[in-house]
Amino acid sequence: MNAARRLSLVNDEVHSPTPQRKGGALRIAIATQDMKSLNAHFGSAKRFAVYDVTSDDWNFVEAVAFQDVSDESGKHQAQGEDRITPKVEALKGCHLLFCRAIGGPSAAGLVSAKIHPIKVQQPQSIEEILSRTQTMLRTAPPPWLRKALTEAGAVDKKSFADED
Repeated sequence: MNAARRLSLVNDEVHSPTPQRKGGALRIAIATQDMKSLNAHFGSAKRFAVYDVTSDDWNFVEAVAFQDVSDESGKHQAQGEDRITPKVEALKGCHLLFCRAIGGPSAAGLVSAKIHPIKVQQPQSIEEILSRTQTMLRTAPPPWLRKALTEAGAVDKKSFADED
């Protein structure tokens, strides 16, 4: 079984397993091997750094770690075990997932969980990804981001009606 391990910062004695999202924030996950850069494919990511992002700031929410991952070729270490479902389940509540690459079945699983996958060609620092997301939030968000913002409750559907 490929169980997820979660690491989050706790500010009080009473907390939930998945920290509550700050109102209006977009929750994003970043596929990473080192918690510093977006540098992993979805299947080979040992960790996902999860952040809440608004146009003004971002906050680290948690790191979700996995031991049993695919290699960069997409081949799994052991055949027969489902590695997609545990990752999708662990990322539920996120609106966007940034990764270097993702296969069709994994992308379909994320989309059905209302998580929009975004492929990034070159490794980038997590700070660069967060900053770019803020810039998109402050300027004219593309249609896929508008949809994520609406689902996140960050904006009302009517906010974008006049732009279409």
